[in-house]
Amino acid sequence: MKTILFILLSSLYLTACEQSTYNQSQAQPQRLTGEALYTSDKAPDSMLYDKPQKITDGVWSAIGATAPARYENSGHNNNLSFIISSDGVLVVNAGSNYLLAKALHAEIKKITHQPVKYVVLENGQGHAMLGSNYWKEQGAQIIAHVDAAKEIETYGETVLDNMRLRLKDKMKGTKLTMPDKTFTDKLKIEMGDQIIEVINLGPAHSPGDIIVWLVQKKLVITGDLAFHQRMLPLFNHTDTAGWIKTWDKFIALNPNFLIPGHGEPTDIKTVTRYTHDYLVYLRQQVAVVLESDGELEDAYKIDQSAYAHLPTFELLAKRNAGQVFQSMEFE
Repeated sequence: MKTILFILLSSLYLTACEQSTYNQSQAQPQRLTGEALYTSDKAPDSMLYDKPQKITDGVWSAIGATAPARYENSGHNNNLSFIISSDGVLVVNAGSNYLLAKALHAEIKKITHQPVKYVVLENGQGHAMLGSNYWKEQGAQIIAHVDAAKEIETYGETVLDNMRLRLKDKMKGTKLTMPDKTFTDKLKIEMGDQIIEVINLGPAHSPGDIIVWLVQKKLVITGDLAFHQRMLPLFNHTDTAGWIKTWDKFIALNPNFLIPGHGEPTDIKTVTRYTHDYLVYLRQQVAVVLESDGELEDAYKIDQSAYAHLPTFELLAKRNAGQVFQSMEFE
């Protein structure tokens, strides 16, 4: 009898926990950790990690995994967004391979019969640009900032080879493709009933980072300018001081809708906490290390526990501190 009662109570407890988890998931997406972060897939019947979700009228986004690009997520570890107008579709990010781009296109065709006319690359990274040859086959014009185009030209083949090592057969059909059109500060696209501005606000995460600004909707697709559901990665070419200054121009837009480069749609306050404020904090702490004649090892010990809940924290926290230390030594 006691055993039966224990089983019943356990069942009720688990059901309550599941309901609690469900209710919490309605407020904010669950954050995966450990092995689940790398092996999860919300759309197992598709190359996409997850199917597109409607953000507002005419704007959709397929939210990628927060994990690095891996075979399990087919390289869909960033957001693949698209804007539907009365005169065609604009896609933000080509995807990390030909088959992923094709899978996204299949989902777009379920929503609209309008053709994809433009594909804008948020920067020159692999998950932004390696699917470009699929879109070019469909007649779309590939657009990138001049600095992103230089990155693709200089490092593209290496990026392609590295992605092939990760994704193996899922890279079938993928070929390095250069953008058709480049710009420096701003490119205005009038497409049917939509006015779309592709803007470089200044230094940020990678060379050639851009945002896509929908003027009438006050909606911004930030690319890698803004992070919130994964720890942002810093590279040798990342200008953290410049990124902080660029942030002022970004928040001046005061958008009603915000789709980041990674993670669910959110707001300015949230991305400020996990991008701008994180960069300011890390630079302040590194400055303390440098002022006390500390070494690189001391930078690694900076307390970043306020961000420990973010996916990829274990992978990136120390590396980020090291990157800031090495760059600030010469500022």
